[in-house]
Amino acid sequence: MESFSSSSSSDGSLKQQLEELQKQLGKKQRFEDAVSSINSLLKVHYPSASASLRKSFYSVVCRVATILKTRYTAPGFWLAGLRLFELLESLVSDPSEKGHLRKCISQAKEHLNEIENPVPSSESSQDRGYLFEGHLTVDPEPPQPQWLVQSNLMNAFASAATAESSRGLAGDVNTVETAANMLEELINHLDTVIPEILENEGGVRQVPPASKEVVAKLPVIALTEEILAKLGSDTECAICKEDLVVGDNMQELPCKHTFHPPCLKPWLDEHNSCPICRYELQTDDHDYESWKEREKEAEEERKSAANAVRGGEYMYV
Repeated sequence: MESFSSSSSSDGSLKQQLEELQKQLGKKQRFEDAVSSINSLLKVHYPSASASLRKSFYSVVCRVATILKTRYTAPGFWLAGLRLFELLESLVSDPSEKGHLRKCISQAKEHLNEIENPVPSSESSQDRGYLFEGHLTVDPEPPQPQWLVQSNLMNAFASAATAESSRGLAGDVNTVETAANMLEELINHLDTVIPEILENEGGVRQVPPASKEVVAKLPVIALTEEILAKLGSDTECAICKEDLVVGDNMQELPCKHTFHPPCLKPWLDEHNSCPICRYELQTDDHDYESWKEREKEAEEERKSAANAVRGGEYMYV
């Protein structure tokens, strides 16, 4: 009985230590020391720790990962985090915890690699300017938008097919080969061309990524106790599902919903809508924006027509 009581007391003391260290993680000047202390406690106590204490260790290490992603970029901080992730990953047995820690390790290594090996500047041919309206630009040529690639591909195939048809089966070999090559290219790009075809048939259009300029201008706020109190207890980032704490940097969408900046950018690249209310940001795809305007005008016309019909019905009642 005494042994159980002693073990319980020890667990409580260690959990209290971990809670205090977690608070220190939010202070830049204490971060590395706090991570080092967590590392030492892991080595000594995790192998013989209870299931509850192991969860506490895992939780505080996940907090280290979140703080690195949302606040700090210094390589020393990320290197300390990497060592901590690798240590706990070697100790845990739960598959989901191990998988998450491996992801943290991968992100830390990627971040450190980007710092050590920055992308070279305008030395490669891809970084040189391109000819635009008779002038050589300073910036590299931007990639063609997906809608333009799709349009060019479909127009080229249609032209080749028309030419081949007009010449008949006895047409020259080059034209037939061109049509065949275009068909092969079209098949290789079915994943991108099919949405274009569906749009023309009235289907749902695929939303391009949010404009980088628009995303860069989104305000970033630091959570205070007052803000957290308004949000309520157990508030989390809707993307990474991490609990929010005082000091977290959060990026705010025009719809007023907030998310960790490192979580929001990839989400907007893939979905371009608020995870909570589906508010959609502006894109750099002019064709898509024009289509959206046309859809908005068409919707207004449909509403006006519907209102006119209802108004006529009331007149004859």
